Amino acid sequence: MNPYLDLLQPYPFQKLRELFAGITPSSEYTAINLSIGEPKHATPAFIKEALIANLDGLASYPLTAGLPTLRLAISNWIARRYDIPAPNPETQILPVNGSREALFAFAQTIVDPCFDQPVVISPNPFYQIYEGAALLAGAQPYYLPTLPENGYRMDFTSVPESVLARTQLIYVCSPGNPTGRVMTLEEWRALFALSDRYGFAIAADECYSEIYFDEAHPPLGAMQAAQQLGRTDYRNLVVFSSLSKRSNVPGMRSGFVAGDAAIIAKFLLYRTYHGSAMSPSVQMASVAAWNDEAHVVENRRLYAEKFAAVQPMLNSVMPAAMPDAAFYLWIRVPHGDDAAFARKLYQDYHVTVLPGSFLARDFADSNPGAGFIRIALVASLAECVDAATRIQQLITHTS
Repeated sequence: MNPYLDLLQPYPFQKLRELFAGITPSSEYTAINLSIGEPKHATPAFIKEALIANLDGLASYPLTAGLPTLRLAISNWIARRYDIPAPNPETQILPVNGSREALFAFAQTIVDPCFDQPVVISPNPFYQIYEGAALLAGAQPYYLPTLPENGYRMDFTSVPESVLARTQLIYVCSPGNPTGRVMTLEEWRALFALSDRYGFAIAADECYSEIYFDEAHPPLGAMQAAQQLGRTDYRNLVVFSSLSKRSNVPGMRSGFVAGDAAIIAKFLLYRTYHGSAMSPSVQMASVAAWNDEAHVVENRRLYAEKFAAVQPMLNSVMPAAMPDAAFYLWIRVPHGDDAAFARKLYQDYHVTVLPGSFLARDFADSNPGAGFIRIALVASLAECVDAATRIQQLITHTS
């Protein structure tokens, strides 16, 4: 067996099941689950219709590189969304089966197993796929804390030069999971400079890029930042995006990678052997989704409505700042024990949230997620308001 498998830690939701083991929640309340970042808004009808209309695609093997029609739709969407020249759909775009699969596989393409002690840097707290990808590629994860004290940014000036010299890949997430923070142009400038100096690749996870609160000011994207900084070839940069959150189709497993043509060519080679091609039926439904923005605007409206109702309620009993984007609230709990808070909330009020410590790793003798909970506002407006009311009650009764 691959010995690296022994390095993998239980997934956060497995830890959550273990935390709740033996608990029977209060029968006074219905269950409300705000722990998992799974979109619950309805899938637009036109996407389902496009999928059904193209079921004949099931009769043929799909191409790993995807249909030209899909690559063009993605390229045109990037150009519209970020107001930049359209990337070359032949060399700078590759459809993938959701960003999760691609984020994991990317490390297998980038990390050189012959290199002495390669490093993969990720934010901390983080999406656990980054860690698993690094470990199974034979690299050493380096966890860079994102803390309230530094505005939840990745402070690369704190990384020792000896670590940067061994770094082959850096995962960044903007808007971030779990904080919802968006990277600034100056942060991108500094990261690109480090990439030029040390030669590492940048994997920019942008799966939350389309969940934001001001239609006039969408979050800055990595390719947009690169264009503004004169990096028109996207050197060492690959962006990962998905329809799951944007279009409420997590079950379609449809996304893309875009950026540095040389890296994408190698990634395509890897994926050709990996057998990870997207169904032609899903590809055509994806074309329909990328070509439409009206349903995305409505999706944002629904999330904004929930934040407008829930954030003031929670902020009245504990600091609950609005994120820059995404659909999470990242909140420091009273009394500091995030796991105990989540357990008590589940037991007494049948509301499930995720302890922040489950999303992070110990670094410099502390866990940067400890004392926080992540609340995913993915349920209905009524359920989210009901959950916020129950959280208020819990804090009021235990303070």
